[in-house]
Amino acid sequence: MTASRIVFPPLSYVGWGALEHLVLEVKRFGAKHILVITDPVLEKIGLVDQVTSPLRQEGYSVHVYTDVVPEPPLEAGEKAVAFVRDGEFDLVIGVGGGSAMDLAKLAAVLAVHEGSVADYLNLTGTRTLEKRGLPKILIPTTSGTGSEVTNISVLSLETTKDVVTHDYLLADVAIVDPQLTVSVPPRVTAATGIDALTHAVEAYVSVNASPTSDGLALQAMRLISRSLRKAVENGTDKQARTDMANGSYLAGLAFFNAGVAGVHALAYPLGGQFHIAHGESNAVLLPYVMGYIRQSCTKRMADILNALGGNSTFLSEEEASHRCVEELERIVADVGIPKTLGGFGIPESALESLTKDATQQKRLLARSPMPLLEADIRAIYQAAFAGTIVEPNKG
Repeated sequence: MTASRIVFPPLSYVGWGALEHLVLEVKRFGAKHILVITDPVLEKIGLVDQVTSPLRQEGYSVHVYTDVVPEPPLEAGEKAVAFVRDGEFDLVIGVGGGSAMDLAKLAAVLAVHEGSVADYLNLTGTRTLEKRGLPKILIPTTSGTGSEVTNISVLSLETTKDVVTHDYLLADVAIVDPQLTVSVPPRVTAATGIDALTHAVEAYVSVNASPTSDGLALQAMRLISRSLRKAVENGTDKQARTDMANGSYLAGLAFFNAGVAGVHALAYPLGGQFHIAHGESNAVLLPYVMGYIRQSCTKRMADILNALGGNSTFLSEEEASHRCVEELERIVADVGIPKTLGGFGIPESALESLTKDATQQKRLLARSPMPLLEADIRAIYQAAFAGTIVEPNKG
């Protein structure tokens, strides 16, 4: 048995009121000129003020950069990097969902490198990151992406997505304060919550899973499954928001170390071609991918069922794995996310181009417990369009 490589960010503060530690951490870095990268909506509603006001009161120079869009394209990454290169910042703070935090990580590291962002992309890039870059603090305002604890920055290309990935992209400090998520609307709460659940599920069945990632993933599933519906129904539910923040954080650590696989590989083209939010792309595909690969991981699917609040005690592994897929379908439906690709306006004619793009996500597909070839990927997309769970040689 080979040893597992386990990596955690250097420092995290997790829990209600965690933002109170921000000023202390900024002082520790000796920073003077701070760049905050955030979503323009968060600035408009005043949430970013909770980050910038304490810093300005301490005399720090703070500039807020809001040229952030959901599912940021490569051009947004290039623009953010150029902005940091042209400035005289000595600390970058990412505030928001995955898009803002991914751009913050990318800009902080590539600011001290030559070349374009495209040069460092996983699928097509030819350069390697060689310097740690500027210090970075990441503060999520949603419970879902896990970006605050991963070494990946995701960018949308013309029809799919690619990543820049290196341990230099890890946050120096992650501050996970569920109080910042209270104002997140129900649809975003649902999408990001299923995103976090997908991270945990895929990490648990990954070929790279370890006892460490297993523990993180299972606890993440327990927390998310008991709190997601409540958080969607009542955003001010303190316990539900706290559970979701903790669950998302643990799921992020789990998938950072074990990896995600088929769901994400097939979700990337949905975002690239149809600009569907990443969490919703994962959500609509989750039951279909897990149903398709079910036979390759029935024991683990039984474990997932138990973590989701089910009971496999009197079921065979085969029965429990079927029940697990049904529970995943139920959770997605309960939080109001469409159950088919057609529900997002995706025509059947697009399935072939989606299939072609998904087959290129070899980094992700390699972690699937069942090898997913082009025919398998096509079958899963067709199942997601029809709204029917299928399995190999059965669909």
